[in-house]
Amino acid sequence: MPRSLSVLLEGGPDGMPRILNVLVDRFEDHIKVAYRNGYEHFEFANEFAAISDERLPVYRWVYRTAIAE
Repeated sequence: MPRSLSVLLEGGPDGMPRILNVLVDRFEDHIKVAYRNGYEHFEFANEFAAISDERLPVYRWVYRTAIAE
């Protein structure tokens, strides 16, 4: 069953939120986020950040793809 996971995003387009809740079945090495008519792809950076008493996994931006019609 999918669960919500808060992650810290590094890089990506301007205006994209830095902290995001994503639905995952299990911990993922790669996440895809829909943003402004495309998908932003992030990979787990093998590190965690302490934000407001939480340890969030850090994901770094790697590339963007278009949404197929």
